[in-house]
Amino acid sequence: MPPPEVGVVTVTPSAVAIVNELPGRLEGVRTAEVRARVEGIVLSRNYTEGGEVKAGQVMFRIDPASYQAQLASAKAQLERAEANAVSARQKAERYKPLVAANAVSKQEYDDAVAAAGQANADIAAAKAAVTTAQINLGYTTVTAPISGRAGRALVTEGALVGKGEATKLTLVEQVDPIWVTFTQPAAEVTRLRRAIESGAVKGVDGGAKVHLYVEDGREYEQTGKLLFSDMTVDPTTGAITLRAQFPNPKRELLSGTFVRVKIEQGVDENAMTVPQRALIRNAQGASVLVVGNDGNVAALPVKAPQAIGDRWIVTEGLKGGEKVIVEGLQKVKVGAPAKAVPFQPAGAPAPAKQASEPQPASGSKAGAKAEAQADAKSDAKQG
Repeated sequence: MPPPEVGVVTVTPSAVAIVNELPGRLEGVRTAEVRARVEGIVLSRNYTEGGEVKAGQVMFRIDPASYQAQLASAKAQLERAEANAVSARQKAERYKPLVAANAVSKQEYDDAVAAAGQANADIAAAKAAVTTAQINLGYTTVTAPISGRAGRALVTEGALVGKGEATKLTLVEQVDPIWVTFTQPAAEVTRLRRAIESGAVKGVDGGAKVHLYVEDGREYEQTGKLLFSDMTVDPTTGAITLRAQFPNPKRELLSGTFVRVKIEQGVDENAMTVPQRALIRNAQGASVLVVGNDGNVAALPVKAPQAIGDRWIVTEGLKGGEKVIVEGLQKVKVGAPAKAVPFQPAGAPAPAKQASEPQPASGSKAGAKAEAQADAKSDAKQG
């Protein structure tokens, strides 16, 4: 039997981007909880749930009646303190020449000066009380602390809020741009860093590009950029946290959604790759079958820790130039001969065949003569 025919690819070094696919979760770049800072009854909700709000926009109104009364009382106390201060200062000024003439005792003069100073302190305290009352009155109008998308209201009109705690009213998130937080095994980061330091892998300049894939597998049209990596390792998972930022002008990406990201962290200029179908994995490890220069099949143990697309990156075991069997693995045995032909992927155009000798057209004279001779031979055989 002739040796079986197998499809092979010749291993050649090529530049391959080191891309890692990792799970992540979307979150807003800024998140603010809107809370009631004073006690009172909610009179109205002044925003659309799920809509966009601007910083300073009114979202809720709390009944201000009691706080208006407190402000009026504080202002009255301030006026009283100012009036008492005028009387105390004038008394101290009148006693000053009298004490020099021994018309009043030194003690009386000292008491008048102390009373004037206390009156000034009362004015300062009254002014602080007025400011506090104004602040509390301002808190009855609850505004958006940041610009962003407002969540659903957690209270309704008529609800008592702020009783003993700052009641949460709603949430505002800024989702344009939006962050995606994901984790990467520390071992992969260490291996990549060592490869970049040794020169085996070229680092990405200007920040790594990040591609995002939503839950249905569709790639998001905008690309993101890597912001930072947390250099501390989580002891429970052995992973490092990374964060990327994506523009979200259409608000398509929603905070809290689980996604997958592909991040380009380096470029291997001389990577050895083989198709995924060529790699054999068993209990002993990974290996590939090759057709040697003598025409016999040999097994080469390799290390292929990472897949890029439909190919495995081989870090150990291949030097380049090997003819790796991709098609027909089940027809060969190690040590047996095999005929190597270039592997043609499915859907690839077949190689052009050599032109055969022209056949006479059925409509020509030569064609008619040939057809007649064929018919005569057929009739003679039937007879």
